[in-house]
Amino acid sequence: VEFSVAELRHFLKLKLPEYMTPSAFVRLKALPLTPNGKVDRQALPAPDAVRPESAGQFIAPRTPVEERIAEIWTQVLGLDRVGIHDNFFELGGDSIMSIQIVSRLNQAGLQLTPKQMFEHPTIAGLATVAEVTQTIAAEQGIVTGSLPLTPIQHWFFEQPLCDPHHWTHSVLLEIRHTIVPDILRKALQPLLRHHDALRLRFVATVSGWQAMNSGLAEAEAAPFTFIDLSSEPADVGVAIAAKVAELQVGLNLAEGPLIRAALFNLGDNRPNRLLIVIHQLAVDAVSWRILLEDLQTAYQQIERGDAVQLPPKTTSFKQWAEFLQEYAQSTELQPARDYWNKIPSQPTSRLPVDNPDGANTVTLASTVSVSLSDDETRALLKEVPEVYGTQVKEVLLTALMQTFKQWTQAQSLLVDLEEYGRDAVANNIDPSRTVGWFTTRFPVMLTLEGILQPGEAIKAIKEQLRKVPNRGIGYGVLRYLAKDAQLCALPQAEVRFNYLGQFDQSLADVSLFSLVNQTAHTSCNPNSPRRYLFDITSCVLAGQLQLEWTYSEQIYAQTTIQRLATAYVAALRSLISHCQSPDAGGYTTSDFPKAQLSQGDLNKLLTKLNTKNEKEVT
Repeated sequence: VEFSVAELRHFLKLKLPEYMTPSAFVRLKALPLTPNGKVDRQALPAPDAVRPESAGQFIAPRTPVEERIAEIWTQVLGLDRVGIHDNFFELGGDSIMSIQIVSRLNQAGLQLTPKQMFEHPTIAGLATVAEVTQTIAAEQGIVTGSLPLTPIQHWFFEQPLCDPHHWTHSVLLEIRHTIVPDILRKALQPLLRHHDALRLRFVATVSGWQAMNSGLAEAEAAPFTFIDLSSEPADVGVAIAAKVAELQVGLNLAEGPLIRAALFNLGDNRPNRLLIVIHQLAVDAVSWRILLEDLQTAYQQIERGDAVQLPPKTTSFKQWAEFLQEYAQSTELQPARDYWNKIPSQPTSRLPVDNPDGANTVTLASTVSVSLSDDETRALLKEVPEVYGTQVKEVLLTALMQTFKQWTQAQSLLVDLEEYGRDAVANNIDPSRTVGWFTTRFPVMLTLEGILQPGEAIKAIKEQLRKVPNRGIGYGVLRYLAKDAQLCALPQAEVRFNYLGQFDQSLADVSLFSLVNQTAHTSCNPNSPRRYLFDITSCVLAGQLQLEWTYSEQIYAQTTIQRLATAYVAALRSLISHCQSPDAGGYTTSDFPKAQLSQGDLNKLLTKLNTKNEKEVT
């Protein structure tokens, strides 16, 4: 009996999750065997070498819904085409890209959530859950009035800050085309009207900090400065840096503004630059992409003489904050409460330091940077995820755990992780195109106890991260809004790890500007204390994975951090090499969420299946 590819695919979809259905099928008269009678994996032909597209490797969209999803995927991922069974994360997708896709699909009348992107990471899977409907209703007018603090804002105000007004995010942009300062000034005004978080105010009271949205007055007076540096010498870096530092300290939480912009005129022979500074309380990495897209749209519409019309608003930041207050009282958070209450109230061990008496402040912070090559990054993004069904962040954290285990000899590590925090936890909430600080920060206890092999390490860390309920959103809600006493008593992690994804790719559609510093720069009062011993930030820039290890130069010698950062890159390269070997690969329990198997039971089952298949072949 001979089955068609379509029949095989349909059968497997009944047995396997969508993302595990093979994207390629190869017809063989017999499997190549070793002298011992086992399958010779190295002798198996590559799918591309033996089978044309029509045999099943690439399946084009079949319905209007699949066509629309595929069109948006190609735009965001920068690909020429995608098949309906291609896995989003195996194509190099990440969290920030998933939010972009959800935002564009919702604007196109296909209602989806970021959570569904993780649950159904193929076009075929998404098409089955996408609702062909109008975007979730959201307030399109000016949102004003008081609103509760969100968990991450509570976290911010609990820090022993020297100056809460001075904690900013900023981007420095190169202007690709001739730009008129007055039009740019006018283009900023609709952004403040459209994005309510840019008009936030925070006032310290006897009962704590209070937040509110101001009205239109600030939007009509968008803070904009034109700075002429055309007469400066060729190297204007020092002059720009001085102006940047000056603008970053000019924000006021109570009176405003929380945003400032400056256009630097560098003369006829040098491209101008635009600096935008926003207080951390009002912006995150996803917000920057939204704001720069809207600034370009508004500028081009004004330049043409058209009325400014930005894409419809999604759920306001005020409504999001109010929803989290209700969510804090719901029974849905019990699994999250149970998960974090299992973390020991005392850390297993403290990290070693070079100087235990050293201070840990912003002014003492120093950074060691390391990176992968283009080819290594491409393998990490495109080849590694499919081997063990992982996401890039899970592999990065496996290398981190291996590095710290080798350094400290400890089997476990408590680390704070960050997610973008926009996962929909209610059907009537859609913050995919809302500006604000949505970040979710939460602790995870990672362990590699008794694990030495790279494949087993990847699977272990993957499963530990997959057990975090709702991508961590419940931790801050429970700790800061429900005021869970046990969570408040948890030990403080000494390491923070953040993967920002493909940051430059997220701004691919913004043609008027290009990033100078690539990522958003954080600035705060130099005397402020730092929260962590190690603050590790990673992202893909210009096709390379970049990692920055920030530490206090009074606590650690640079040689110590350089050694750790180098060891981390070596561990990551080793994992990539392992995943490229023919014997790598395997499933974990999260690949079969409905089976309720332990990893041991799953391994036994897979071994039986492999043994049966090999006997049938012989």
